[in-house]
Formats: sequence, C-alpha cells, structure tokens
Amino acid sequence: MARLNLTLIAFGTLIATVALSTPAAAQADYPNRSVQLIVPYGAGGVADTGMRILAEQLTGLLKQPFVIENRPGAGGIVAAKTGASAAPDGYTLLMTGNNNAISAGLFKALPYDILSDFASTSTVSFFDLLIVTRAGSPLASVQDIVTAARANPGRLNIATTNPGSTQNLAAELFKSATGIAATIVPFRTSPDLATALLRGDVDVAFEFYAAMHGLIYDRKVVVLASTGGQRTSYLPDVPTVQESGIEGFEVVSWNGISVPAATPKPIIEILTRAISEVLPRPEVRRRRPSSAWKCAPARPRR
Repeated sequence: MARLNLTLIAFGTLIATVALSTPAAAQADYPNRSVQLIVPYGAGGVADTGMRILAEQLTGLLKQPFVIENRPGAGGIVAAKTGASAAPDGYTLLMTGNNNAISAGLFKALPYDILSDFASTSTVSFFDLLIVTRAGSPLASVQDIVTAARANPGRLNIATTNPGSTQNLAAELFKSATGIAATIVPFRTSPDLATALLRGDVDVAFEFYAAMHGLIYDRKVVVLASTGGQRTSYLPDVPTVQESGIEGFEVVSWNGISVPAATPKPIIEILTRAISEVLPRPEVRRRRPSSAWKCAPARPRR
C-alpha cells in the first residue's frame, strides 16, 4: 500500500514535548516587542498564507507585531538552523512540520537536532495536496495522467516545489504507486510553479490549495484529485486519488509552531494559549488556507 501520511512520522512526537506551567513574574510582560516567525517556504504558499493569518491574529491578541520572515530552500534546514541558534526568549518562532521530518530522513547529518533543540507550542493545521492541471488540458482525471504517461514514457512533466518538500515526495510516491515514467520538475516557490503550469511548461502539478485557490476560482486551473484519505471540505466534488483508482495513496501534511528548547515554559504557555484562542475564531476559519485548522497543546515528554 502506497502511503505518505507524514503526520505520523516520528517527528510528530515533537508536538508533545513541553509541559505547561503557570507564567512566572519574569515573563509576565511577554511579549513586549516584536516577535519573528520564521517560515521555511517562499511567500504565497500554504505555509506562508497560514502563518500570515496566524501572525495577524496573534498581533491583535498579544498587542505586539508578529512578523513573518520567509527563508525557503534546502528542505527547511536554513530556517531550522536559524531558529535553533536564536535566543531562547520567545521572540523567534519557527514554523515546523513535514519539512523537518523529511530532512531528518533525507540528510545524514544536520546542524541541529529537531527533537532536542526545539520545543513545540502546538500544531496549527493539517491539509491535503491537490493534483491540478491548466484549463483546457486534455488531462481530465488521474487515470488520464497515468494513461498519458504510459503512452509516452518520460514525456509527462509533473511540477512540484523544491526537492524534499511534501509536494515533491508526493509526486515521487505517485510515480511509484502507478508505475509510470514521468519527469518531476521542482520549482523554488509556489508562484513559480503556477506560472510554469499556466504557460504549459509542465502538464500537472502537486500543490496545496492555498497556492492554487485563486487560479481555481478564476477557472485557470482544474483540480483532478486531492491526496487525503477523504474528500476535502472546500472541494467536496473533487475525488481523492484513492477514489480515482490508485489504491492506498494518501498524503497529508501538517504545520506547527516551535521555539528553541531552552525557552522558558511560562512563555511557551503564553504562546500555546494564544494560538489556541485565535485558531477557532470565525474570521480565521473563513480565511483558512487548508482543510483543517487544529491546535493541539503540548504535553509533557515521556
């Protein structure tokens, strides 16, 4: 059975690493200046969109600016290294998720230990990928993709974001699960991917809804399938890859917020409670870039 449910990778245990405690007087005024939130992806993608919504809400709640800093590339290693080396004072946050689990599996050595150098405040969201093509494409289904690839081995081009990303590995899994010979073309950012798709440089793309929703509703791209175990709530008429005949294929991604491991627990508690408060807000849910926002407070490490 082909499955890439990365929410279940061992790094998922990092979500439950921090015990909550009552804020101490020394951290009572946190935050008293701007907070940096490092996102290991370029602007415009699902991670960036979701984190900007979250940052806006935290800014309003905690009365200090939460500022996004995009540091894409290298499988999130550059961003994670910056986060790990930051002062453990709650003023540098790191968006963590699938990219960290992937990097731990792909690279023999990393300049940080994702399990011991970070503490998590909470998970933030879970979401599926979409398989899309440009409007007017002869490809109208997942089976059309498979048929076209088998008829012309190596000629079909599949766009993803950078190597090692969830999109990239999902496309590799799709090739493996279907047995097709296709060329995966990685792009540095989601807008670059979208431009190539519209221009006809690539035939299909694996990408998240946040990066594609404008093009979807402008009818410039067509969604062929979603990659989760069940249909998404925002595109209920779109079948899953499994429903399209690729048995067992499932890809689910997730994002969370982490801080340097030595960050005082009272500060972590403030962040956890703030995130828990803003995620259920109606205005957040209306703007959500993914199928599910969910905050899971951290728990003690066992």
